[in-house]
Amino acid sequence: MNKFFHHSSVFALILVVSFIFTSCATLFKGSTDTVSFSSDPSDTKVYVNGIFLGTTPFQIELKSNHSYTIEFKKEGYGTKTVLLNNSVGAGWIVLDIFGGVIPVIIDAATGNWYNLDQEHINAILEQQQSR
Repeated sequence: MNKFFHHSSVFALILVVSFIFTSCATLFKGSTDTVSFSSDPSDTKVYVNGIFLGTTPFQIELKSNHSYTIEFKKEGYGTKTVLLNNSVGAGWIVLDIFGGVIPVIIDAATGNWYNLDQEHINAILEQQQSR
């Protein structure tokens, strides 16, 4: 019984310390958000910050502590540009404050308390006039 109590106490201490030295957003959210892309017409090329990432429809994980310029391009259609911004999730800050100073520092340093403003981006491209 004494050995069980000792092991339980050590486990409880490790659990408490791990919660104190980590932060809410780092524990429960992580540093990325899933964003899905679709378009009309489909099979449109998607460029994120100038880098080709795929053809619609698709989804991808993007770092939530960055903002992005999304471009939809298809032959015979005008380019559609969308800005994907981020913002700090107020709920993560409140939870971190309840945890103490260390969780606030960790989430601020890692940027894990940011969320992207959109989970789905749909672009409707306009067909260019033929000459």
